[in-house]
Amino acid sequence: MKVYFSHGKESGPWGSKITRLAKVAKDQGYSVDSIDYSGISDPDLRVEHLLSILKDAEEDFLLVGSSMGGYVALVASERVNAKGVFLLAPALYIQGFKKQAYTNSKNVEIVHGWSDDIIPPENSIKFAKQVDCTLHLISGDHRLNSSIEIVEKLFSQYLVDKILAT
Repeated sequence: MKVYFSHGKESGPWGSKITRLAKVAKDQGYSVDSIDYSGISDPDLRVEHLLSILKDAEEDFLLVGSSMGGYVALVASERVNAKGVFLLAPALYIQGFKKQAYTNSKNVEIVHGWSDDIIPPENSIKFAKQVDCTLHLISGDHRLNSSIEIVEKLFSQYLVDKILAT
């Protein structure tokens, strides 16, 4: 199984958070790829870019997205057969983004920092309530760097409990 990572607006494909989560996935036997969205500022064009990569996927996969990458992963997941979606402070319900209603709830799990001043945690609460998915509200800001060990543990548990169990 393969894990595709989607980074946020201000970061790159192999930022510190993705690098650490990729190691967690590799340690559990997953192959990983992190999509480079450099030069693509429109979130919906990023969705199309991800979909163009996934159309050639030859193995089962799951999507991981952070911030704008969370929006990208979730929106793309509604059009492909992802085994799951793991979101970090996802940019949901953001003015100017094309999609404002989300329907996928298949193995979706969210981690969001209580002190996020970029994407309000209330946005993740709203989505989690609508689709009845798991939401972890933890200490931390938008980047979640101060709580990265907790994020790693939650991601590892997600891979074992939600993905391998299916």
